[in-house]
Amino acid sequence: MKRMKKHQRSMLEGPLLSGVILYTIPIILTSVLQLLFNAADLIVVGRFCGSVSVGAVGATGSLTSLLVNLFVGLSIGAGVAVAHGIGSRDEEQVSNAVHTALPLALLGGVILTVMGLALSEPLLILMGTPENTLPLSIIYMKVYFCGITFTVVYNFCAAILRADGDTKSPLIYLTTAGVVNVILNVVFVTVFHMNVAGVALATTISQAIAAVLVVCALMKRTDACKLQLRKMRFYKHQLIKIVRIGLPAGIQSSLFSISNVLIQSSINSFGDVFVSGNAAATNLENFLYVTLNSFHQTTVNYVGQNVGARQYRRANNTVWICQCCVLVAGLAMGTAIWAFGEQLLSIYISDSQEAIQYGMVRFVYVTLPYFMLGLLDVSTGALRGYGKSLTPMIISVLGICGIRVLWIFTVFQLPAFHNPKWLYLSYPISWVVTLAVQTIFFFRIRGEYLRKDKNVA
Repeated sequence: MKRMKKHQRSMLEGPLLSGVILYTIPIILTSVLQLLFNAADLIVVGRFCGSVSVGAVGATGSLTSLLVNLFVGLSIGAGVAVAHGIGSRDEEQVSNAVHTALPLALLGGVILTVMGLALSEPLLILMGTPENTLPLSIIYMKVYFCGITFTVVYNFCAAILRADGDTKSPLIYLTTAGVVNVILNVVFVTVFHMNVAGVALATTISQAIAAVLVVCALMKRTDACKLQLRKMRFYKHQLIKIVRIGLPAGIQSSLFSISNVLIQSSINSFGDVFVSGNAAATNLENFLYVTLNSFHQTTVNYVGQNVGARQYRRANNTVWICQCCVLVAGLAMGTAIWAFGEQLLSIYISDSQEAIQYGMVRFVYVTLPYFMLGLLDVSTGALRGYGKSLTPMIISVLGICGIRVLWIFTVFQLPAFHNPKWLYLSYPISWVVTLAVQTIFFFRIRGEYLRKDKNVA
């Protein structure tokens, strides 16, 4: 179809283990850098504005995810559509997918801006955000959503590049934008005394830079992934495919966020000190999440391309390699975060030992068993790569969201169990049940495809 460029990696041939690892490392680094820049938001406001500001930013996390994840899920659909086209060597399919993805991203960004500005305050109040953090949380969310279109565009374009085997370019662009983010954080907070509004504005500007860089990269390409503004429109077949695969993924992520919003509301009931400790612990935990989730992205694209090329056995082998990787990485990182938890939490929180101890509680019950979520994500990524997105969404929503919501309104309401330990236990219990059911479905789909592998006599 085309000659591989220096930043691209073939997913259809060559050793799998080394290929998967080399492909995934830039995704991990990109995600970790993004978290470091987000952590810089918390660290700057924590050091210069106090733990209340840390809690204000942390209290918005589950809510912003609820509103954003639907369109980020659609970017997964765009990536799979491109990967299938590349695998089947159908340049028209690839081009149409690229030129459908960008208008969809822009539309999503506008919708999210309107929703974010209109719903930030009422939803934060509904969540029971502590009164002393509420005004700051509202300001942070409104500034953040003013620039959300840049975030959506970046995610769609990065998904296209990764589907074509290029995971290094998004890393380069995000690094450039992230350095700007850190500098602006310090300037806006320490020089202009803008508090949480300053870090939100810095995030918006840095995301704009990343979006411009990744769009320019697509416009400079010479292959089927080249972006030409005059070709941008909704191509019916590709739009349906993107929505069919991406919409369930987005709904799944959004529904996860609903359960997390309920959990955040329960966390808020323990007071602002607990909110601060949980926010810092969650931020550290996110480094583990993005590492494991990077193998989910690898699985989606490797399986997607190989399914497009009808190399089903190679697609299946990719899944097992990624499962082994998340198991090892999850156990190692989860244990390390717990072992050095107090030192790590003290980076974020300098004025409350009680908040640090609350953060340690989360590490024990959520972070240590986190590898189970990694295993679940890889199996979900494999099914999405196969083009099966609806059933894993149903399984995950009923398993993870259903169990957590039921837990909050039953077990957690009992006086003997109304404490952080029993709230956090809803995480590993929901992972175990959902992983068991999802694994059964995955084996059934895997068997169907392996029986028709073109390389099997």
